[in-house]
Amino acid sequence: MSFSGAVLTGGRSRRMGRDKAFVCVGGRPLADIARGALGAAGAREVFSIGGDTGRLGRLGFTAIPDDAPGEGPLGGLLTALRVAASDWVAVLACDLPLASAATVRELLAHAGDGADAVVPLLAGRAQPTHAVWRRECRGALADLFAAGERSLSGVLGHLRVREVTVACSETLSDADSAGDLARLTVGQRLAATSTAGVTAPGEPSAPGSGGSMGDDAGGRS
Repeated sequence: MSFSGAVLTGGRSRRMGRDKAFVCVGGRPLADIARGALGAAGAREVFSIGGDTGRLGRLGFTAIPDDAPGEGPLGGLLTALRVAASDWVAVLACDLPLASAATVRELLAHAGDGADAVVPLLAGRAQPTHAVWRRECRGALADLFAAGERSLSGVLGHLRVREVTVACSETLSDADSAGDLARLTVGQRLAATSTAGVTAPGEPSAPGSGGSMGDDAGGRS
């Protein structure tokens, strides 16, 4: 399936204390980890939405300004759906340190007729900042935005959503704070040590699959 990839980089990063998009894990900015996961999954294009577009451009991103900066993740999603060249758009927040191409492909396998979005579950909760969205649902989302909705979780009840339990739910974990990031990355190193010869969820052989951090804002916080 042809799809576009978008990394939401416009969050305020209050709990992290610095711009999450540029926090490095294993020498790579989190935004680049998300980009790599999307590229390794086969995206025909990958762009960032919002945040420091100049700095993101210097990292090699096609950096798109958010149409509604400071208005939450729904505005970022609307921007991504507006500029995407494909009918389906895989959207990752920039705070998913374990982002995985395999998980993106797993979600895409469920995309198709009868769904506006494919959203994975983590501990029974929907994770809309690591999801696949049909471009055609932009009109319905724009109406919700105009009515005052700003979160991604808040729009799910108005769309045809296919919820999916993925094989490796750890890849959905976001890092809102430095403590979250340390916990997730230490856990990944321990798992890699105990499973010698097994590729880690981020598929490090691909350009950007190690991990990334996410929240309900493409940086919700």
